[in-house]
Amino acid sequence: MKGVPAEVTARPAPTPAPRRSAVRRALAWAIVSVLAPSRAAMRGISLAGVISIAGSIATGAAVRLSQSGLGCTTWPNCTGQSLVAASSRHSSLMHAWVEFGNRLFVTLVMIVSIVVLVAAWRYKGDELGAGTARRWPPRRRLLVGLAAVQPAGVVAQAILGGIVVLTNLSPVSVSIHFLATMAILAAAVALYDMFAVGAQSGAMAVRPELRWLSAALLGVTSLMVAAGTVVTGTGPLAGAADVPRYRLPLEGVTQFHADIGWLLGGLTVAMVVGLRFAAAPPPAVRLGWLLLGLTVLQGVIGYSQYFSGLPAGLVWVHVLGSAVIWITVLRLFFALRPRAATPAAG
Repeated sequence: MKGVPAEVTARPAPTPAPRRSAVRRALAWAIVSVLAPSRAAMRGISLAGVISIAGSIATGAAVRLSQSGLGCTTWPNCTGQSLVAASSRHSSLMHAWVEFGNRLFVTLVMIVSIVVLVAAWRYKGDELGAGTARRWPPRRRLLVGLAAVQPAGVVAQAILGGIVVLTNLSPVSVSIHFLATMAILAAAVALYDMFAVGAQSGAMAVRPELRWLSAALLGVTSLMVAAGTVVTGTGPLAGAADVPRYRLPLEGVTQFHADIGWLLGGLTVAMVVGLRFAAAPPPAVRLGWLLLGLTVLQGVIGYSQYFSGLPAGLVWVHVLGSAVIWITVLRLFFALRPRAATPAAG
């Protein structure tokens, strides 16, 4: 440039300051979200707990319905000679990997549950109350208690899983194993409800009859899930070809399970009508309609699988449907609880 010294024009343009990589930023954000969680972060973390536990139901059902329940013949090793999946005279390599894959997924569930517990312990939201150094307020104790159920439950489930394998897939132990997972899932849903959008908006005017009906729905759903484990433990998809089964007539227990489903459907229709005419909060109304749709779909799948000879894939979808219905019933039950007004969330 004319009139400008050459050494000035040759000077290189300044380079921008180095930026942290996207991975490092994401990692820093994740650490802060766990160690100093906001209400929104707790909502996401608790939802991750719900999803991971529901995922373990899906992988566990895949193990049983693919006849891979004895794919790993020992515990905690997969076989007497191998920690990881390996074929043996009792099972093929494919069955071993299905069972071992479920064990690996449970390890992921354990990691998520520990994150949930740490975040709940560190959460300092105003809605929990001030408390004292020696005594936490009740709401904070509830928060940490629900979070602690998840890692404790995963450890208990690992022990129960070992008992299931060592008892050659005893139907009673398998049923207890599944129902315990549903109980852990209930605790995870209750924790999520503490941070769900609109959950802390204050007291809601809901008729007590609707709350009683929601409790009845919860009880009937529990009974239906328990009956479902008996049906599976009686039928051909009990985990492997040569494992013990409930000594019950398959047609009889299936009919009992279906009758409970009809009862659940009737109560759900009553709930939807009651919510409509009682001017219930919109979230509860939406949950009622969702539950009705899921119940109808679950009934269609249930009858389809029975009359088509219990194909494993369709039964797996039916098991997932039971988990989704369980979550929906719990959400509806919590949505109709009376709530005290709390400070606005930050």
